[in-house]
Amino acid sequence: MSCIFKLSVIGRLSPALLVVLLCAISAQAQGATASFEERQAEDPVLREYRGVKIGMTASEVRQKLGTPKEKGDRLDLYQFSDNETAQIYYDDAKKVMAIAVIYTGRDSNAPSAKAVLGTEVQARADGSAYLMIRYPKAGYWVSYSRTAGDEPIVTVTMQRLTP
Repeated sequence: MSCIFKLSVIGRLSPALLVVLLCAISAQAQGATASFEERQAEDPVLREYRGVKIGMTASEVRQKLGTPKEKGDRLDLYQFSDNETAQIYYDDAKKVMAIAVIYTGRDSNAPSAKAVLGTEVQARADGSAYLMIRYPKAGYWVSYSRTAGDEPIVTVTMQRLTP
């Protein structure tokens, strides 16, 4: 299964809509009908991804991560391996507003929920799991989503809170 989307299609959608769409696709893949868990906490465990933080400029991101596989004004797509891709979303000021990292497969080296959120996530009977934690003091939220099955997809998302 490929998690890489064509930039020509994605570039026409707003970044906030894309993150919502990504979460919806992940939830549908998990077969989630309820059990959407959300919490609030003071300090995030996940503060960056490969040195990239919410609020950085596009040029700072590209300096940290190199040349993206697909580059745009609103979105850069990086593929670090067959099992790890990252989508970096930019606002009108070309600053990072969201980071979505997708790990595919059993041997993807995906981080655990505890490594991302600082807490374990209660898995459903089918093995899927989801938790979002808002960090108002830090100005963003972080979510962890894992699909069910032998070849799970783990999605870690950080997104700036809207005022």
